[in-house]
Amino acid sequence: MATIFTKIIEGEIPCYKIAENEGYFAFLDIRPAAKGHTLVVPKRETDYLFDLEAADFSGLMLFARRVAKAMDRALQPIRTGVVVEGLEVPHAHVHLIPIYREGQHAALGNPVDVTAEEMEAVAERIRVAWGDVGAGVGAGGDVGVGAGVDAGGDTGQEAGHEAGGNP
Repeated sequence: MATIFTKIIEGEIPCYKIAENEGYFAFLDIRPAAKGHTLVVPKRETDYLFDLEAADFSGLMLFARRVAKAMDRALQPIRTGVVVEGLEVPHAHVHLIPIYREGQHAALGNPVDVTAEEMEAVAERIRVAWGDVGAGVGAGGDVGVGAGVDAGGDTGQEAGHEAGGNP
């Protein structure tokens, strides 16, 4: 039976899509720990992240890196946190959680309230930034993730948000 993530990837369940390529898919979490909380998944179902083949694991992480760079550019958090838990859905996935203020943690389980309109607006901002983050994947070479970010990882962003300032 297909996982909920496979159903999202295949369009059976709607989502706030951020980006995809031939191997990976990114979309907003509908129970976000912060505005812009994004899930990055391989299209091929594998239950446990560390059971992915090395090339698939590397590809997922490089794809997640580009998504995080787009999030940084669009949302300007002070950091984007990474969480891998893998207990709720039997499909490997990475959580990218914007951190907007000191003391905020990239933790799951305490969702913030975000309207559908806010979700779509945030998704659109990240999608626009996705196209702006660069065409190369940097020194590591192309591992099938399509366009990536440059080796320096420069997003051109300035300071993050004030305390409590979600976009």
